[in-house]
Amino acid sequence: MQIEETALPGVLVLTPARHGDARGFFSESWNRRTLEQAGVHLPEFVQDNHSLSARAGTLRGLHYQAPPHEQGKLVRCGRGALYDVAVDGRRGSATYGQWVGVELSFENGRQLWVPPGFLHGFVTRTDDTEVVYKCTGFYDKAADGAVRWDSLGIDWGVSDPLLSDKDRAAVPFAEWQSPFEA
Repeated sequence: MQIEETALPGVLVLTPARHGDARGFFSESWNRRTLEQAGVHLPEFVQDNHSLSARAGTLRGLHYQAPPHEQGKLVRCGRGALYDVAVDGRRGSATYGQWVGVELSFENGRQLWVPPGFLHGFVTRTDDTEVVYKCTGFYDKAADGAVRWDSLGIDWGVSDPLLSDKDRAAVPFAEWQSPFEA
């Protein structure tokens, strides 16, 4: 497993090894022992999610769940390609409001660890993109929130993305009252 730190402390890019032959490949996408031996200690995962975006240019985010239902997410692409973004939403953090973006695809096998207290979003680069992610907290509708996708200067690579009603109505980051603390 290749482990890369990003510009945001705690946000990691994990790239599992792929073992291939004429049949295809095998990859161990998650192994707690392997990560702990490398010094990475992630919280327990309690839920797996799987989404399909039929069209390239579909943007989901920036999403979060407020405490005490916050979620960390280990995100990977099962099919297609996406640009995945994490934003530090922890008031008092030296990197509050800063973001990192990573290309995740079926081809590159990369994963992004988005810790609790960070906003998360992605935009699909290809049609029929599947996103699979592990969560450290259960979904809680009352704790679910969103920050406007275009309020932080993120270059998503699209000017007119396909958005949900929730994401279209989300509050800009400058007006958002973060429930997270560093």
